[in-house]
Amino acid sequence: MFSSAVKLFSLQGFDIKVDPSWLIIASLVTWSLSQHYFPGVLPQASGTAHLTMAVIGMFGLFASLLAHEMAHSVVARRLGVQVKSITLFIFGGVAELGTEPSSARDELWIAIAGPLMSFFLALGFWTFAQMAWLVSSSRALVEVLSYLAIINLVLAVFNMVPAFPLDGGRVLRAYLWHRTGDVLVATQIAAKSGAFFGYFLMALGVLALFHGAIATGLWQVMIGGFVLIAARASYTSQLARSAFKGKTVSALMARNPVTVGPDITLSEFVNQIMLHHGVSFVPVIEGDVLLGHIDQSVLAGIDRENWGNTRVGDVFVGLDQSAMVTPDLPISGLLEIIAKTDRRKFLVVSDHHLIGVITLADLTEFLSHNGFTENTHKPASRH
Repeated sequence: MFSSAVKLFSLQGFDIKVDPSWLIIASLVTWSLSQHYFPGVLPQASGTAHLTMAVIGMFGLFASLLAHEMAHSVVARRLGVQVKSITLFIFGGVAELGTEPSSARDELWIAIAGPLMSFFLALGFWTFAQMAWLVSSSRALVEVLSYLAIINLVLAVFNMVPAFPLDGGRVLRAYLWHRTGDVLVATQIAAKSGAFFGYFLMALGVLALFHGAIATGLWQVMIGGFVLIAARASYTSQLARSAFKGKTVSALMARNPVTVGPDITLSEFVNQIMLHHGVSFVPVIEGDVLLGHIDQSVLAGIDRENWGNTRVGDVFVGLDQSAMVTPDLPISGLLEIIAKTDRRKFLVVSDHHLIGVITLADLTEFLSHNGFTENTHKPASRH
């Protein structure tokens, strides 16, 4: 999900990462606190003091976000749900689950863990602020603690909005899942609530822009767009899980794929194999021995004028474990490999023998033909 995220450290067995987009929101929060919020509540302090308070407040905010996501992750792990990592990014933080909860009850407990942590943090910071006010002469400390109490309360309340994939939307999905017994139906309804909320936020943002509140308006539009996209992506992901449940690579692969020997030239390969059969990913075989594969990316690296005197055997990609899968691999596992490697085409191999080819196009074609997508056209090629 966050291919450019950098791992900072591990905490309780979870990898803590930060996406470069986090620097944007960190800078905006620091600027807003130092130029507007803290000068408003503590005008007598110096600019240096306001900046120091802002930096502390910014790090306190993201520590709070990390605690929020840690709460989700710890509960998920205790319920047997795999957690890949926790990533801070422009819209806050996210715990990346490797698997989905197996029941509505588990979904509920995982969903409410984050907001409960934020509520407890809000109460804790408020308590510390009161104690600091009583025993300390530092107004700056009181105001920073008060800000962290308020922002954690806002985070808890906002996340409990029943709009998927916010925590409140996951609570809604858990309730619908429990009532209907169908996680796909529950996800569809919850995702619609998320889409509605996304459009609502974007509309508020547009109104704010018309009233001159440019920063607020742009931020609301961005958050609304993120919620909208995330809601649709979550439903699509659940659709795929439901469609591919129990299915393995062997059920969807293309058997007896078109192959090519190592001795023909690239010109012959393009004209006789790729164009004639409408394929772009071809296993290379000599006799009964699988040598590797050749595809468009290989051709792209060779000047067209050299195709006539260059053989497939000179340039094909040798056997690469990342390009090979077994026929008994669950489709869910294949989707994870696709997401991790961005590779879309694979050789299906059993006991060192080629038995088929499977591509992302095969998966989308299956979804289309079984009514799981709105787009029902057949992909142009099988592999």
